[in-house]
Amino acid sequence: MIRFEEVSVTYEGAAEPTVQGVDFEVPEGELVLLVGPSGVGKSTVLGAVSGLVPHFTGGTLRGRVTVAGRDTRTHKPRELADVVGTVGQDPLAHFVTDTVEDELAYGMESLGLAPEVMRRRVEETLDLLGLADLRDRPIATLSGGQRQRVAIGSVLTPHPRVLVLDEPTSALDPAAAEEVLAVLQRLVHDLGTTVLLAEHRLERVIQYADRVVLMPAPGAAPLHGDPAEVMSVSPVCPPVVDLGRLAGWTPLPLTVRNARRQAAGLRERLAKARQTGVLPRQYAPAAPAAPHIPLPSPRRRLFRRAATPGSPAPAQIAEVGSLAVRRGGITALRHIDLTVAPGETVALMGRNGAGKSTLLGSLVGLVEPTAGTVRVGGAVPHRTQPRDLVRRVGLVPQEPRDLLYADTVAAECTAADRDAGAAPGTCRALVSELLPDITDDTHPRDLSEGQRLALALAVVLTARPPLLLLDEPTRGLDYAAKARLVAVLRELAAEGHAIVLATHDVELAAEIAHRVVLLADGEVIADGPTAEIVVSSPSFAPQVTKILAPQPWLTVAEVREALA
Repeated sequence: MIRFEEVSVTYEGAAEPTVQGVDFEVPEGELVLLVGPSGVGKSTVLGAVSGLVPHFTGGTLRGRVTVAGRDTRTHKPRELADVVGTVGQDPLAHFVTDTVEDELAYGMESLGLAPEVMRRRVEETLDLLGLADLRDRPIATLSGGQRQRVAIGSVLTPHPRVLVLDEPTSALDPAAAEEVLAVLQRLVHDLGTTVLLAEHRLERVIQYADRVVLMPAPGAAPLHGDPAEVMSVSPVCPPVVDLGRLAGWTPLPLTVRNARRQAAGLRERLAKARQTGVLPRQYAPAAPAAPHIPLPSPRRRLFRRAATPGSPAPAQIAEVGSLAVRRGGITALRHIDLTVAPGETVALMGRNGAGKSTLLGSLVGLVEPTAGTVRVGGAVPHRTQPRDLVRRVGLVPQEPRDLLYADTVAAECTAADRDAGAAPGTCRALVSELLPDITDDTHPRDLSEGQRLALALAVVLTARPPLLLLDEPTRGLDYAAKARLVAVLRELAAEGHAIVLATHDVELAAEIAHRVVLLADGEVIADGPTAEIVVSSPSFAPQVTKILAPQPWLTVAEVREALA
């Protein structure tokens, strides 16, 4: 169905090809997973299937890509639209209408399908993706995850023979991600749809793949084959595979179920380790001071928060009492009580639309409470001038580009220093720490998702806010980039900053959060230590916890340390 023949792509101004030596086939009716570190060209390979590369992106494509017998060099994207459906990393870039139902119908209208066919397919897609309750909602009022489902639905309704998806579950909560992947699997198995997708959260998708294509490094030829064989040598792998490698399991498990079948010996070894006093981090005795997670190695401290000499640290950095928020006739939050202490990392979790982003918006002053109180560092955020507020709280939104408006990295840094009243060069020093290879004249739009996140984080940290808020911070990050982010956030927490992050990434929460606050329908339904909350939740438990239950281990790093 899809055939790559010695394909290479070189963009204008680039000294080397972004991808080269791409030679593999995706048979009809298979789900093929494209994996690899950030920046290796996965999105370029996906774009070549739909014809966006090179017809829209520019550059030079050598070799040949055919889809259902059509050569993408001679067929432009509009000439492939009836065969290929594409969903990119940014769902907002796809929308051309205002409401959910209109968006689902738009692609079929463009193909001239009969009204009765359109109506039936819209209803089927609303049910498949759990969007029936949102059919009349304006797209602008949807959460990030809801928008992602609408974007996927809009390409499903024309019934394409090939689906190309770039990070399809990145903004979805665990339950919604399972629903979407189950739909894709049904399309593959029951309708013979061919699916090619790239995804960083391999723990969600690896078990659904018929084959895996690994792009190990920029410009390196891909390796393709059976998922277990490829995962055994892949530089990126989900926790279940990482744990299997650590334990030496053969065959290498790809699912929690298969891993549990092999885990009896490992559980015995870990039980003995606990008897000798080796405890998972989350169960270790708490120190009387604020939480402190040491870095693995000393680093230059660029993130120290300024404090008044001799003044005691505040008991709480943020306090929320009986908070309620109504937006557009919808109650987004109700009866929210929350406190965040210095040095504490809190993960806000819950299904899409639960109110996580609204709560972050209230803490940073973007959302005015309908009732209740919000205080950050003693100030009321929505009544505080922005120049004063940036020294108290900073937000890195779901879309980091929302903070980036200059033409170069250097200009972004200069503006950040000016807005924060910081010494010239402060922001650039942060960028150098987070992105050592990025030059001053780089345009922010030319950065990868992970690089844009790092730049936005540097911009926010320039003002050294005591409270840092992050909305879906690992979206678009591979495992290595996520590890770098975790190291930075741990250092910030160790130096007294409070961190609140809204995330669907259960592995991130297990790695870094001291507390988990679980939201549902705008209310707090659970608030407690990370292990206590996630271990008891089938949806939000990390893979290691599911494999080693009833023992309370959360991450592969904890297991590795215990075995050592």
